[in-house]
Amino acid sequence: MDIIKAVLLGIIQGITEFLPISSSGHLVVFQNLFGLHQPQLLFDIMVHFGTLMAVFLVFREDIVNILKELYLYVSNRLKKESPKTSEKSSYNIKLLQLIIIATIPTFIIGYLVEKKVEELFSSLKIVGIMLLVTGLLLWLTKRFSKVDKDIHKMSFKNALVIGFVQGLAILPGISRSGSTIAFGLFQGLEKSLAIRFSFLLSIPAILGAMTLKLGELLHLDYSLMIPNIIGMIVAFLAGYLSLKFLIRIIMKGNFFYFAYYCWLFGLFTLIVPFFLPFSPPPF
Repeated sequence: MDIIKAVLLGIIQGITEFLPISSSGHLVVFQNLFGLHQPQLLFDIMVHFGTLMAVFLVFREDIVNILKELYLYVSNRLKKESPKTSEKSSYNIKLLQLIIIATIPTFIIGYLVEKKVEELFSSLKIVGIMLLVTGLLLWLTKRFSKVDKDIHKMSFKNALVIGFVQGLAILPGISRSGSTIAFGLFQGLEKSLAIRFSFLLSIPAILGAMTLKLGELLHLDYSLMIPNIIGMIVAFLAGYLSLKFLIRIIMKGNFFYFAYYCWLFGLFTLIVPFFLPFSPPPF
């Protein structure tokens, strides 16, 4: 992969990882357009690491607070002392509990279907159909979302539903952020909580997916690392900007506007194989 393609794919990954338009779907389409039929495993892991760093930067305060509460909880348990409670600590403890609960169905689904889903990444037809589904979910947030739950009203059932949806987002064309935020809103979560929970929940999911692929890295050629590093940096910068942009859009109640893009890009994806200058992967 040359540097220009690395930059372009890094921008695509950074923008689409957080905007509710499916990063996997876009990468499948553009890798086909660039003629990259062979798996770009190292590049894929590095750009995902770049976007993960963007999540750490934007939600650094939440992450630090959760880690502090976890440390204090474990420390008090070891000392056999009663944990000190406050409104701030109860918020962070509840948030951590919900993230752990939601991560369980995500990992179960990912473990069970990962190998079966990999073959779907060669199908532009599947990507196109799933993009249309993502668009429908986003559009429904305008019609069926109601906001009344803060962290204290959010239940373990709410977390399990969002975790299950995140697991299904392994399908190429289903936006992870779009589907999890949408189902958070469907269940009545406050907009800020739906955003925060979705992206904090993405951390163990992305780390888990990267860990599953680490064994395969031993057999790769590392002689061309520069394009991969550039792609990672570009993905980080683009991801940070797109994440900040998405937060503003959702807080203004305009989340559903992304539905129209998903529908248009989904239709484009279903049509594009007929115009590729080379023989596309089979449907």
